Amino acid sequence: MLTVRVGKIKMARRQHFKGWLLKCMLVLVPLVVFITLVLQKFSNPFKEDWRRSADFDMSSLISKAPSILSDGSAAMKIDCAEDHFSFFMHSGAANVVPPKIYIQNNLVLGAALNNAGYGINIVVMNGRTGEVIKTGHFDMYSGDVNPLIDLLQSIEIGSVVLVASYDEPSSKLNKDARKLIAGLGSSAVQSLGFRDNWVFVGGKGAAVKSNFEKYLKSDGATNMYENWPELIELQGCIPKYLE
Repeated sequence: MLTVRVGKIKMARRQHFKGWLLKCMLVLVPLVVFITLVLQKFSNPFKEDWRRSADFDMSSLISKAPSILSDGSAAMKIDCAEDHFSFFMHSGAANVVPPKIYIQNNLVLGAALNNAGYGINIVVMNGRTGEVIKTGHFDMYSGDVNPLIDLLQSIEIGSVVLVASYDEPSSKLNKDARKLIAGLGSSAVQSLGFRDNWVFVGGKGAAVKSNFEKYLKSDGATNMYENWPELIELQGCIPKYLE
């Protein structure tokens, strides 16, 4: 006589299914954990590296962008109001790179124009029209200060004066010359020393000290070019002279 034990068979099937499910869980759970760890390891660093790369590229472009192009033209145009004149200038670098002075985005003093040299470089501009009246450079190491004094004394009221140093600007700069430059609005000229770097914009007839001035003292402990400090730049908008 054949006897079928249904209850025991169902119980066996349930136990078999539970065993199979447990085996699947033992395999799938570690696999999911492993996949999650792999995604975290290789996904997040990629995003971070991309972000750092983007930041690095941008900062490099900003910090390494030259102020002056190799052909002598201004690298960035300076726009000012109609009643102002734009200027950009930099001092010399050691005794190798001459200074440059731009007015209204045009080069008015520099090696390309053959009118820059050692010592003190000067551009005199008509403060009403923006016309360049005079340019000159005066060797203050082995030259004579008198031609510089003559030029400073000849400057008329209403003129704008732009000055940039190169190599050595102070050895022959006597009290009379310093006083005349101070009268144009300079605060640093009285302290100007051996191989200091200096850029300045002032005016004849100005009643206040100029805000357009930078001065960097030569110091063997901090100099960028051994016996000379680093090149310095200055730019801005000069108000037209109004009588």
